[in-house]
Amino acid sequence: MKVIITGAAGFIGGHAAHHFLSQGHAVVGVDNLSRRGNSENLQWLRGQGEELPGSFQFVAGDIRNQTDMDRLFAAHSDTGAVLHLAGQVAVTTSVTNPRMDFESNALGTLNVLEGVRQFCPDAALIYSSTNKVYGGMEQISIVEKDGRYAYGDLPRGMPETTPLDFHSPYGCSKGAGDQYVRDYARIYGLKTVVFRQSCIYGTRQFGIEDQGWVAWFTIATVLGKKITLYGDGKQVRDVLWVGDLVQLYQRAIDQIDRAAGKVFNAGGGASNAMSLLELLGFLGDLKGSPVHTATADWRPGDQKVFIADIAKVEAELGWRPTVTPAEGVQKLWAWTHPNRQLLSEVLG
Repeated sequence: MKVIITGAAGFIGGHAAHHFLSQGHAVVGVDNLSRRGNSENLQWLRGQGEELPGSFQFVAGDIRNQTDMDRLFAAHSDTGAVLHLAGQVAVTTSVTNPRMDFESNALGTLNVLEGVRQFCPDAALIYSSTNKVYGGMEQISIVEKDGRYAYGDLPRGMPETTPLDFHSPYGCSKGAGDQYVRDYARIYGLKTVVFRQSCIYGTRQFGIEDQGWVAWFTIATVLGKKITLYGDGKQVRDVLWVGDLVQLYQRAIDQIDRAAGKVFNAGGGASNAMSLLELLGFLGDLKGSPVHTATADWRPGDQKVFIADIAKVEAELGWRPTVTPAEGVQKLWAWTHPNRQLLSEVLG
């Protein structure tokens, strides 16, 4: 099978490309290499591709450019699956540059959809949405329990039936893409699947504090960089190891007739929830001494809790996370140490 991956040199895209190459598929990776670490991920991916059974082709392109996308999909009309993982990823960036955020996430997604519709309409299309489409969820009861925030009435977490409430330009742009992808299944019959992703973390995540807090806290601890704790640290998220997410993509493609046209939460669920303070505790244990942080006020739109209810994806696709937060943080810690020089060069 041929697989097109937008954002293939990014954190999730690189792991997805590696997975499908390891399965022997032909991977066409698309990226504009605008984010820090993307060039390094592409170099890694090319090196890995030489040793894996699949074939890898890189295409320099920008999802914001309709001509780029039309050329891409016209040249690869035999594609069996498309993973649309490219986009602008930070709420803070969306606030300072909402037009770029819109063009990357909303317009870019429309360009990808149109490319698929015109040139490879039978391909499975996976879209990486976000839990931010649910907004601030002010109507949900939040309690404090055992030193962390929790839902008062949702023991399994937030289901897909939660009303959408796009909050922040990022929430609006990703939410627009989310709904376009869903609607292209209804209106045009495309085989689309929307995954509303929670906090994804893992190796080769060259982010800063607003682009992957688990990786950033871990990297900053190893490199001795300043960590700023916004709010009181009792905020809770369900976290998901990137390898588990890629396995979910694979399941959706394998069961596309069952998954097509549907929206699923994709997170760690209630059993993989972790607070900021708990992560700092894990890191302190690995370091052998407490992790020191600076404190700052809450950021706009920061949810006290987000935990995804993943009952739907468990029941319909037979998938569940396999890596616990403690195991995942240890894996990330083990990767970060021998890659200190690379991380220092990329992150400055």
